[in-house]
Amino acid sequence: MAVLTIRDVPDDVKEALGRDARESGQSLQAFLLGVLRRQAAFSRNRKLLSEIERDLAQGGGADDDAPDAATLLEQARLDDLDGGVGRPGAGGVA
Repeated sequence: MAVLTIRDVPDDVKEALGRDARESGQSLQAFLLGVLRRQAAFSRNRKLLSEIERDLAQGGGADDDAPDAATLLEQARLDDLDGGVGRPGAGGVA
């Protein structure tokens, strides 16, 4: 795993993040790791949506036998909670 260092964080920002971490019962490190994981997931989602938009613009689309999107999203969320982010088939992102 990588180690990240963030310099020049204003005191009020650090205090607000520390307060949020305490309120959620986490250390600041654990809280910030969660923030970074959510941001990474959002980035993957934006990429996936962009790919879908491109495919649809090119006339692509789902066949009649395609699985329900809500079911796929729910399974992806469960896979992500299980730590499967980045595995083929986990969250639809390889």
